Amino acid sequence: MQSSLKNSLYLGLAVLSLGAVTAVSTSANAASKASIKSDVTMKTAAETRNVESTGTNALYSKPGTVKGAKVVASKTTMKKLADSKKSADYFRAYRVAVTSKGSVYYKVVTMNGKYRGYIYGGKSTDTFAGGIKTAATTTKATLPTRTTGFHLVNAKKNTLWTAPQNTQYKAKKVSMYGVKDTDTFKVSDAATKTREGSLYYYVTDEQNSAISGWIFAGTGYSATATTFGGLSTSSAEAAATNDNSVKVVYQNNGSQVGTATWITTRTDTKAGSTVGSDTTKDVNAAKQTLSSFASSSVPAGFQLTNATVSTTNATYGNTLYVDVTAAATSKVSLSVESVDNAGVSITSPLTTGTLNSSEASVALSAAGIKALSGTKGATISQDNLGVIASGFSTTFKGTKNYYAANGDAYHYEFTFNPTNFKSDNRVKTYGDTLTASFTAKAVKGAASTNTVDNSWLA
Repeated sequence: MQSSLKNSLYLGLAVLSLGAVTAVSTSANAASKASIKSDVTMKTAAETRNVESTGTNALYSKPGTVKGAKVVASKTTMKKLADSKKSADYFRAYRVAVTSKGSVYYKVVTMNGKYRGYIYGGKSTDTFAGGIKTAATTTKATLPTRTTGFHLVNAKKNTLWTAPQNTQYKAKKVSMYGVKDTDTFKVSDAATKTREGSLYYYVTDEQNSAISGWIFAGTGYSATATTFGGLSTSSAEAAATNDNSVKVVYQNNGSQVGTATWITTRTDTKAGSTVGSDTTKDVNAAKQTLSSFASSSVPAGFQLTNATVSTTNATYGNTLYVDVTAAATSKVSLSVESVDNAGVSITSPLTTGTLNSSEASVALSAAGIKALSGTKGATISQDNLGVIASGFSTTFKGTKNYYAANGDAYHYEFTFNPTNFKSDNRVKTYGDTLTASFTAKAVKGAASTNTVDNSWLA
């Protein structure tokens, strides 16, 4: 009996002990959960609240340490958004919450609205930290040398935006009501989308200042180009008729590979009449004669068989046939031969090998870019390699900041080595990737940004 009583006492104590442990565990778990101490709308200027993921924290439906918080975007997804090259994957922060444990969470939404939730932001509401950091969604670009008298290529299609698309949350299209094809626009600002690298101009209708906004500008204004992005230096053309136009057909070995239509600005021409060559009268809206238009409108991947296009027998309402041959355009890969850190201990310094285009603003002259194109499969001549080599700036500055162990900012300055360019690329044919070698040296001071045409880079 005593033995039975003793066992009962032991069993009872065990149950009580288990209950005590359970109670303590439940209490500790509840205590570990944070509560929301405050959650308010952010009042600072919208553009100062553009942020990007650092890839270190997940996105939650509530502050992550609060009971009921669910994952909206995993840490893996947030890392992908951090590494994204699309502006749509930037975030806008619009609320800030502080938990009972002093953690700060920001409520954010991607520029395209796909992801929305709370992300850990450090321990202070004065700065973004933790899972997000401030983002410069655009970079200021250089104004074009010409700023007035531009036309929209197509007033119905070339939309203006309140900000370059996805660089500001809810950037929207500007109403184009009342814009005419003949309206001219002036440029007052220029910016590059940081992630995509695409150039935008801020334009205003010179006939109606209420219509203004950002428009894609392609590679930017050039005195040698009539169209760049959604802008043009010429007004819209009239509709093509037999009395005012000539159809240009491009042929390669007898097969048609492209067409274009030239429309004169003259109003006294008739079908069957000969096309004149007066460079002030017999031109289209872009001030091009039929010959210059046919030469500049060759379809991509081809080049003229002859140096110029003869229009001696061209008549209105008929077809002009132009012979072309297959062409190819090479691109250039930048390579760092050596790196001189100037005796400074730099965190994650530049290394030898391929130089990313985001590391520096490397310019190549128009003649150099032109020399990259030629007959497909043909070996690039030493003369053309020389033209390309001489088209590089001898020295140029890097656009990326590096930091020494003491926090000082450094950038690299690059020096082109033209002596190796011809020999390195002596057997390359048009369409191959060429290699341009540079040396790099660390220089104290922050990097500077400079937008250049990098369409020729591999």
